[in-house]
Amino acid sequence: MVDYTGLAEAMKAGNISTLSNGDVKIYKSSFSVNEKTQLVMIKEANIKYLIATGEGALYDALEGSIEGNVKKCPTSHANRLVLNQYFDYTVPRAFGTEIATIGLGDRLGIASPGHIQTVRGHDIRPILAQQSIRELALTGRDYKQVIDASAFAVFQEGYKDGYGADGDHLKVEADIRMALDLGFTMLTLDCSEKIDTTIEVATDAVLAEKYVLLPEAVRTHYENRYLDQSFQAAGTTISFDRPTLIKNVLIYSQAIDYMKHIYRSYIEHASREIDFEISIDETSTPTAPESHFFVAHELYEDGIKIYSMAPRFCGEFQKGIDYIGDIAQFESELAIHAGLADDFGYKLSIHSGSDKFSVFSLIGKYTKGRFHIKTAGTNWLEAVRTVAKVNPSLYRSMHSYALAHFEEAKAYYHVTTDISKIVPLASVADSDLADTYMNEDNARQLIHITYGILLQAKDEQGKFLFRDVFYLTLSEQEEAFEQSLVSHIGKHLALLGK
Repeated sequence: MVDYTGLAEAMKAGNISTLSNGDVKIYKSSFSVNEKTQLVMIKEANIKYLIATGEGALYDALEGSIEGNVKKCPTSHANRLVLNQYFDYTVPRAFGTEIATIGLGDRLGIASPGHIQTVRGHDIRPILAQQSIRELALTGRDYKQVIDASAFAVFQEGYKDGYGADGDHLKVEADIRMALDLGFTMLTLDCSEKIDTTIEVATDAVLAEKYVLLPEAVRTHYENRYLDQSFQAAGTTISFDRPTLIKNVLIYSQAIDYMKHIYRSYIEHASREIDFEISIDETSTPTAPESHFFVAHELYEDGIKIYSMAPRFCGEFQKGIDYIGDIAQFESELAIHAGLADDFGYKLSIHSGSDKFSVFSLIGKYTKGRFHIKTAGTNWLEAVRTVAKVNPSLYRSMHSYALAHFEEAKAYYHVTTDISKIVPLASVADSDLADTYMNEDNARQLIHITYGILLQAKDEQGKFLFRDVFYLTLSEQEEAFEQSLVSHIGKHLALLGK
């Protein structure tokens, strides 16, 4: 049993700055006092705990076991709720439209300390808890665990500038209710299933047939509001002749109805501020300026205020690699999209935003530093990079398994990965694994899209093939993983002007 006597004495004295304990790691930034209770986070045998001393309501509320003169408390959901009650900075919050935010989807539940170290002192706020239902299914986690991990990381790092929690790419009301009931402070409404993507390739005759089948009240509403009208926005003129209006009504009217329904049902009368983001980027063609205006204008005319909107940009925002496309065209279209967002008063959101280094400076410029950008998989890749450096045999096993299951993983993502261009494992020395594979687009995408398969893989006895040793390696190399995140995500911030 670990002797906590020295730690308890230091905590009661209010000074743990010089304390050293070879048996445990003490996260000194976490040391906090509430009335007569002192609290600190430690790691013992690669498991994190809260250590409480003293007395009082906080001490009594924490679940744990008495060991000597301290209470040793697990980082459980129940204890996270206790932290939320006594330390308000551990509660996720909404940020509104006036400051840049970055979504830092932590699929593993251990990246948030590194994320906090990255954003601390920068003019940007982190959405530490950011997961979609698909990601939860692929990682075997749930929304309680997602917020728990973020809150404990905030406490560990003593980070008091605020963090958010995003129910990412939610489509159905049951998931929306669940996320909001659990305390999520941001909702990204994925409208892809309400957007008719067949309209873009339909003939004029088919469009006319579909349009006339809409209820007369719907057609009258949109025609009165837009037909043959022009609007000045984003420094340009946006006009709706009949073909343009018909196309936009057919593509977006159901999605707009759903946006309004979700806002009226869950956002408008919520007991706390909710950052409401609209995602219309899950389409096969870029969002035209008139389409962006059409959706935004329709919402705002009906009194619905949003936090951000994610259009589909030209080119490709594939997972884990830089932007693919004509940068000059992207810049010209970004200027209009950013201008529209600015005119209406919400932030422009960029999805699959990690590693898009060639366009980050443009995003920072045209949004005037007010944007929301989502990252996720790049944090997983930095975890894999760390493993490749310190546990090459584990990386080799994961790489081989990913290759064998690549086609299975492609069902979930649009990527242009060419696995024939990935250097064979046998030709790469252990010392070169990280640079060879984590700096090459095809290998990055291979590992990126197979994360769920790798984390869930089991042998015939039902034992995880990689998950347990992967987590153990990262726990033992905690500082290395954090520094990898600081370096990589820090490059994002620098180019975005933050």
